[in-house]
Amino acid sequence: MHARSTLIALALLAAGASAQANDLLDQLKEKAGAAASSQSGNLGFKMPSIGSSTIGSAAGVLQYCVKNNYLGGDAASVKDKLLAKITGQKQQEKNFESGAKGLLKGGDGKTLNMKILSSKVKEKACDYVLKNATSLI
Repeated sequence: MHARSTLIALALLAAGASAQANDLLDQLKEKAGAAASSQSGNLGFKMPSIGSSTIGSAAGVLQYCVKNNYLGGDAASVKDKLLAKITGQKQQEKNFESGAKGLLKGGDGKTLNMKILSSKVKEKACDYVLKNATSLI
């Protein structure tokens, strides 16, 4: 009987240590996530930069986001205002076409394929694009 209670005590001790280790791991993940989100709009990775050279791409991605129900409300209006700025600019119009297919091209040379993201991450990415594109109007 004594050996059995020792085994139970050891099992409880191990479970407690495991719980502490999991808590520590969760805290580290939160800190790492907070650091990453400060640069990425809470996505866990850095988004392509959106600026005046990427208006077409941003407008196209807004089209993609609205069409796939990741954004509503102002997004269509913002997209229309951006399109008005790029009409007749061949490269920007090409970027719009790519964006409408879910490819966000950033001014920093980075590209993000929205199609490979999970729905939750797509929503956050669409919000990021809308927020940044609004400042370009």
